[in-house]
Order: sequence, then structure tokens, then C-alpha cells
Amino acid sequence: MNPTVDALRATFGNAIGRGLESCGDTIVYVAREALLDAMTWLRDTPEQGYDYLVDVTAVEYRDRERLLEVVYQLRSLARRADLRIKVELDPHGDLTVDSVVPLWRGADWLERETYDMFGVTFRGHPDLRRILMWETYAEGYPLRKDFPLRGRFSRAEQVRQALGANPEAHYSMEELSIAEAYDELPADMKERLRHGERGKLPDTE
Repeated sequence: MNPTVDALRATFGNAIGRGLESCGDTIVYVAREALLDAMTWLRDTPEQGYDYLVDVTAVEYRDRERLLEVVYQLRSLARRADLRIKVELDPHGDLTVDSVVPLWRGADWLERETYDMFGVTFRGHPDLRRILMWETYAEGYPLRKDFPLRGRFSRAEQVRQALGANPEAHYSMEELSIAEAYDELPADMKERLRHGERGKLPDTE
């Protein structure tokens, strides 16, 4: 077992739940109320040094007791060590956890996606709003287990809502300017983007 698990238990006691190894990954369950303190400790303690937040997401289980987990993947770049932190929530209860944006600025869009797809609210997030679906989207959270495969509205209604959305009301000028910049690209680069060649640079002499 990764020694970080025992160190977490020694520091935070009963707020640290079970730890396990799965397919080479170390997974530790942390109580919701201790999440921010535990994450700060993992980042700032020299012997731990989990300084890189790889991902934030969630998963909901239906084949066991109804459970929703918020999942954080951490990495210590110096030690080349990985750690997965999970917080268990009741999918029919309070889906609020503390934001880790104050610790890792890169959590901003990751938490927004988890909010958008699962309905998890991140307390203290600087700009918590939908990022994949439009702000007025009223069908719920698409990656929840109770979300119908085809959505709750007809395709025609979904299209009507999407076309009626006003992006200027929900996106910053910086975000809109990025989208508008597409029109200023050279024709050959637009063609490459249309064919999915995003990773290729323009030809140079």
C-alpha cells in the first residue's frame, strides 16, 4: 500500500476511509468535510508533494447501493507517484463539496464539467456554470443514471432551445473572442480543422 494512505490516517484520523490498490492505482476515500484540508496537506507537505491535479470527475453507481463519487486524480511530479482521492455522496442528497480551485487553478473547467454532467456543486468555485450544455438547459444532468438515453425533451425541442440560447449572456468576451477567431484563420487551416487535423501545424518552408 502507498505510504501516503497511512500518513493521511495519522494526520486526519477517522476522516480518512478505506484505502485500496486497484490495477496498480492507489485509491483513498476522504470524508467530504475534510477534503480541502486533506488536499492542501497532500499538495504542501514536502514528503507528499502531489502538486499536479490531473483530473476531476464523478461516477454514479446503480448496481450497488445508490452512490455518487467525486473523483480526483493527483500526481507528484517529483516523485512520479499517483493518488486517486474519492468522496462519496448520496445521489439523492446534498451534492456539495468544496472547490479545489484555490489549490489548483486547473480545476476550474474540470469542476464546471462535473457540475454540468452530474449536478455536483463545488462550494467556493469562482464561476460555477455549465460548460458543455447551454446555461438554460433544463433536462437535468446527462451523465446521471436516471437521465433518459434520448433525453427528456424531443429532438425538435432540444434544437429549439439551443437555437434560442443567447451565448453573449453566459460567456465572457474572452471566450467569445476565441470562437470568433476561427473566422480569421487561413482557408487551408480551416480545412484541416474541419477534417480533425488539430494537432498539425501549418506547413512551413
